[in-house]
Amino acid sequence: MKHESQGGFTLIEMLLVLSIAMIIFSAGFLIMKPSFYLMEKTLFMSDFRSDLLLAQQAAISHQQIVSVNIMPSSHTYYIRRTGESGSFYHREYSSNVTISPVTMPSYFQYMPDGNVNRFGSMYVFIGNKALRMTFTIGSGRVYVVEK
Repeated sequence: MKHESQGGFTLIEMLLVLSIAMIIFSAGFLIMKPSFYLMEKTLFMSDFRSDLLLAQQAAISHQQIVSVNIMPSSHTYYIRRTGESGSFYHREYSSNVTISPVTMPSYFQYMPDGNVNRFGSMYVFIGNKALRMTFTIGSGRVYVVEK
């Protein structure tokens, strides 16, 4: 009678292959982490600037004062028209994003002509990146500079 050997892998061979696969997969995660922060920064800044433009356009089109209230502790901000109860726009943002008012308070208003009632700067920290947002007087524009 002919004895056929069972073809298979030993435990050591399987562990070696699995450990090599884990090293390759973990290297992929380390490479993707910086791109995740870049994508998160781009997405947050795009959304935030769009929402500020929405508030400015609502103030101009409705000829009302529109308030923007940023609440860094709960990672949210909302926009509402003066005289109306509740907000007409509310957004939560990532807990990796920190907004820190410097000379610009976290509560400001867009006037019916589209200008802000206060001007100044605030910092936005995303991961290890710091961005300075500057609100100018007399124009209602927002400039973003990476620090």
